[in-house]
Amino acid sequence: MCQEFPKEKWIDAQKENVLDAPYYHVVFTVPEELNPIIYSNQKLLYDALYHAASATLNELAKDSKYLGADIGYICILHTWGSAMNYHPHIHTIVLGGGLDKDSKWKDTGGKFFLPYGVIAKVFRGKYLCELKSLWNDSRLEFHGTAEKYQNHYCFKGLLDECYKKDWVAYCKETFNGAQSVINYLGKYTHRIAISNHRIKSMTEATVTYAVKDYKNKGQWKEKTVPGEEFIRRFLMHVPPKRFVRIRHYGLLSCRNKSKKMTHCRNLLGCKKYISALKNRSATEMIKLLYNIDVCRCSSCGGKMVPHLPDKHTPSVLAHMRC
Repeated sequence: MCQEFPKEKWIDAQKENVLDAPYYHVVFTVPEELNPIIYSNQKLLYDALYHAASATLNELAKDSKYLGADIGYICILHTWGSAMNYHPHIHTIVLGGGLDKDSKWKDTGGKFFLPYGVIAKVFRGKYLCELKSLWNDSRLEFHGTAEKYQNHYCFKGLLDECYKKDWVAYCKETFNGAQSVINYLGKYTHRIAISNHRIKSMTEATVTYAVKDYKNKGQWKEKTVPGEEFIRRFLMHVPPKRFVRIRHYGLLSCRNKSKKMTHCRNLLGCKKYISALKNRSATEMIKLLYNIDVCRCSSCGGKMVPHLPDKHTPSVLAHMRC
């Protein structure tokens, strides 16, 4: 619930930038063999995930063999699996069309325009190339199970192993209409490693929570771990300080969306969304979103007014009173 209010504000702001056009959800993952190095270098190698994913989409979308246009997309980093295991991957919401060299709208009529196998191979090459460059420049750190990769031959063996593997990039589903895109975006952008409803029970020593069993067709089951292990797993997914998890690219980037998205909207005949929450106070937004009037007393129905502390009252005691 702590992310519900920020999520609603973010969704409302994004509605101004969503076209009534096809969108696709593409996921970029890396082999688990890279996890120890990524965890030891979170800022650098999380950034590398964004770099590789964006470079892959830009390069392939501009290729006339696939689309031949500039596209827009949003990248969101998640680092967890269902059991709160360490599983860094990038979710991308990709606009299913773009502007060609003549600034005309171009799409493929509802089908995703990039082959998954090609996406995975290009992404693999770009990510491993940046990883190798960081190693050559001595910018990587090696802790815990990653310490062995300080050795040149061990690191080269890791790269060779990862080059041989088939990486996974896949399209989860498509969207019809702008509202379905917005609703889906909200679900992914402000999600954390585990939500309250998945925590089933606690004792003084253990925590039991619901996880998906992917070996059994994704059925839910309960997993019990020591309390310290639960906290350890949760803390693995706290991002680096001031790290930006939601990033906009192409037509959806800050420098492009005001001009180019307006042009796209005109080409497609889309209506412009007028924000319902913009420039509203927090109390007004709570009233609009949840139909809760925080300025009305729940006991007598009277109007609540701010009660500011005087110089003899600690500021933490400031509150609303009837």
